[in-house]
Amino acid sequence: MKHLSAILELAKIRITFFVMLTTTFGYVCYKGSFGFDALIASIGIFLMACGSAALNHIQEYKFDSMMERTKNRPLPSGRLGLPFAQILSIVWAALGFLILLFYFGFVPSVLGFLALVVYNLVYTPLKRVNSMAIFPGSLIGAIPPMVGWVAAGGSVFDFQALSLAFFFFIWQIPHFWLLLLLFGNDYKLAGFPTLLNYFSREQLSRITFAWIIATVAMGLLLPVFVLSKVPLTIILIGLFAAWLLYDSVKLLTSEQDNKNYSFAFRHINFFVLAVVISISIDKLK
Repeated sequence: MKHLSAILELAKIRITFFVMLTTTFGYVCYKGSFGFDALIASIGIFLMACGSAALNHIQEYKFDSMMERTKNRPLPSGRLGLPFAQILSIVWAALGFLILLFYFGFVPSVLGFLALVVYNLVYTPLKRVNSMAIFPGSLIGAIPPMVGWVAAGGSVFDFQALSLAFFFFIWQIPHFWLLLLLFGNDYKLAGFPTLLNYFSREQLSRITFAWIIATVAMGLLLPVFVLSKVPLTIILIGLFAAWLLYDSVKLLTSEQDNKNYSFAFRHINFFVLAVVISISIDKLK
């Protein structure tokens, strides 16, 4: 059981499950239905994301050991060995890629591979040298819904597919900066350059709030871009958006504490999940 827990942690299961969910979301937005093909596409991306996550653990285990938040991860804590993690990362990534390639063809599999390359060969090394690495890093989350869209029969250049990608791209920036505001000291201990080297916590809080507004705006526009059929969808997303903004206004106060950052972090993620669920229910009707 301990090994299973460590393996799931190596796969960053909470993140990779959400990656799988956004792939399904892209498929449903194009097809208007959920079937076996959607499941296969989602599993393919899920496995590639697990492989990419495991590779990220391998790349960063020395730095993880320096941070309070990450020192108990499977590799720095010794719960899993490095060779075992390397084998798992290759098997997961290769299996996911082959599923996408043989079942859906060239474009979905290349998109999945692109996400892995950007995450492990661009974002991961870049964040060691540049505090703005989050911008290319945010491309990673924008790709899975496009894989779902293309697997369902759409084009990667469809306006709706690009709208889905843009929504997830925007969301990841305040998502990361809220983590930075929560764990800034950890990043500093591990030697990561961050925006806190250039801005105070109060300034970065205000910048993050502006990006939360951008995430909300795109979330409100998304039902229009993907042609939702039920007006109630926009109303529901509007209510969730109002709740997020009301809660996040605390980021503008002069007195900042981790409770505000923690609430905003949870609520912006809940908002994205609410958008995904609301539009998916709409499209499946």
